Amino acid sequence: MDAIAKNVYIEDRYLGVTLGVIVQPRGLIQIDAPPAPEDGRSWRASMMGMGGGHERVLVNLDSHPDRTLGVRGMDCTVIAHEKTAQAFHNRPNTFKAQGDETGANWEAIPGLGSVRWAPPEISFGQQMTLHWGESPVILQSRPGPTTGAIWVVLPEEKVVFVGDAVLKGQPPFLAHADLPAWIEALELLQGPEYKGFTVVSGRDGVVTPQAVRGYAEEIQYIYEKVDALGKKRASVAATEKLAEQLLKDFKAPTARQKQFAHRLGHGLQNYYIRHYQPSAKNAVEE
Repeated sequence: MDAIAKNVYIEDRYLGVTLGVIVQPRGLIQIDAPPAPEDGRSWRASMMGMGGGHERVLVNLDSHPDRTLGVRGMDCTVIAHEKTAQAFHNRPNTFKAQGDETGANWEAIPGLGSVRWAPPEISFGQQMTLHWGESPVILQSRPGPTTGAIWVVLPEEKVVFVGDAVLKGQPPFLAHADLPAWIEALELLQGPEYKGFTVVSGRDGVVTPQAVRGYAEEIQYIYEKVDALGKKRASVAATEKLAEQLLKDFKAPTARQKQFAHRLGHGLQNYYIRHYQPSAKNAVEE
């Protein structure tokens, strides 16, 4: 676990996501959970004795299974955006690992079996502030990777957790994305409001301003390419060639080529269906 500011820590040794924890007088504010059950137990144990009050709350940055599968094991109140809460209402009560190939990290967890979701008990629309100490913790709606994506902002510590808005050396998750909103969010992140902030990616830990800028350019490029296909009324199959082209841009290591190919193929196909062929029967719902 690494300290990135006073009473603010991140952990990136678990498969799937970078976790966060904020120690405040009232208790611990956790950010996301590892998907593997054994990692969840280890993470809970590592937070024992961190100080602060006895209360616990967990904030989900969006509804992606990589960060929500292990939430029930955290055994605390869950907060998320109202669109994330709605996404859980659209799912079966129990998650079943069925060999999906979406390029998500949970797919590499052996013997995952069936997992009961832990939907958020508290949700909000545009913004919510936690006053658990002298420093406020602000939860803000920042759609992009999903409509329910949020950032956790610590204005006094100058730290912002941005979830999947910025990744490093890996392709985005596009199946539930809103690319124009994503581009807008990344423009904001590069503006004066977040100058001097430590930016924490939901999968890659602390990222540099150069990484943010590079990812913003990549998301803009993807949007222009997929929008061009939409304007030409190209078939869904055209997204396969685009996925192959984008895979080369990310220069994936050999061990992750297949995973990244699945992520881009699945994501582009479903994004294209949702935004350019909404009447298609196999349109994905978040």
